[in-house]
Amino acid sequence: MAKHLSTHGWTPIIIRAGDEHYTEVLDPDLARLVPDTVQQIKTSAFPASIARRFGIGDIGLRAYFQIKDAIRLAIEKERPDVIFITGSPFYPLLLSGWIKKKFGLPVVLDFQDPWVSAEGALRPKLSKGALAHQLALTLEPIALRHADFVTSVSDRQNEEMANRYPWLDRSRMAGIPIGGDPADFEALRASPPQNPIVKLEAGRIHLSYVGTFLPKAGPLVSTLFEALAQFRSEAPELANRLVLNFVGTSNQPNGVGTHLVSPLAQAAKVDDLVREVPQRVPFLEALHILANSNGLMLIGSDEPHYTASKIYPALMSGTPFVSMFHQASSAHDILSRAGGGFSHSFETLDQLKALRPILKQNMRLFAEGKVELAPPNPQTYQDYTASSVAGRYASLFDEIIA
Repeated sequence: MAKHLSTHGWTPIIIRAGDEHYTEVLDPDLARLVPDTVQQIKTSAFPASIARRFGIGDIGLRAYFQIKDAIRLAIEKERPDVIFITGSPFYPLLLSGWIKKKFGLPVVLDFQDPWVSAEGALRPKLSKGALAHQLALTLEPIALRHADFVTSVSDRQNEEMANRYPWLDRSRMAGIPIGGDPADFEALRASPPQNPIVKLEAGRIHLSYVGTFLPKAGPLVSTLFEALAQFRSEAPELANRLVLNFVGTSNQPNGVGTHLVSPLAQAAKVDDLVREVPQRVPFLEALHILANSNGLMLIGSDEPHYTASKIYPALMSGTPFVSMFHQASSAHDILSRAGGGFSHSFETLDQLKALRPILKQNMRLFAEGKVELAPPNPQTYQDYTASSVAGRYASLFDEIIA
């Protein structure tokens, strides 16, 4: 979004922790997609080696006070019109109250993921995850009290937030997805990955899923694997041409040993046709997989609110897809209108299981090389390109300062 704001009349200044303070493996190709014309202020942070002795690893906590000081200096020097804070990490959202009281500037809080989530509520008691959930329940309303406007990736996520806090002004909330940038594929063509972590071997039909695998996606993936097992029982030679790749399922750059999909494949007895790479791959390699697979698997969860930001780069890649989302998910609506793939939906688990015959037929078409679909209609995702998303935020900022 930042690189497109200037075309809509706004000049962004990014404040973030310096590269050396992150414990994750960095992605320099992703960083290079942000042009040098975008000003970035990089802060220090408390060393992870010390902070972890106290159970703190979150960069939003380790750099909290340094970011706060950088915001103060930037306000004094640059005189910005709006402060925009996005999470995760979520803890910097708490700076909203200080900014309002000290400087009187409007603050927009953006939730790329839910801070308070149904998944967090299911964490075992006394676990670190349960503690984080309790902190979220306590801290989220404190941050929201001082927001002039709240955005998240979907209207449904905003609705759930507003239901938790009846004092929130729903007219000061908007669902704005993360979107995707067609220019990223131009960068991919100019600089394809030289030593990719995931190699799409010639001679096989590759169906690929790229992104985090959430527990609520389990029933959907199990249904897909059951359909694959049925397909192989009917046409083993044909089915054995397929490879189902699940890449980046742990969302961690070092998540090599955390297999979440493989046990489901083993249960369905199709693990020899499924390859899981838990490790998060670099951004351009992820786009490379989207663009060069024979087909994509776009899989949501059994929750109606799920909105997958990953669908936009998938549509922009032009690769045929098989999608599975709850009927009420905005992702299903967008994919159905876009075309370019096989879009499936359900409301109940029984309806989900009833998808097995059509999923089996979809996989047969891929294995036979008979998928003949027009590419997705660009008009259906035009509003979700990075430039359009930047334009929506620019209009929001204009409204706030009017």
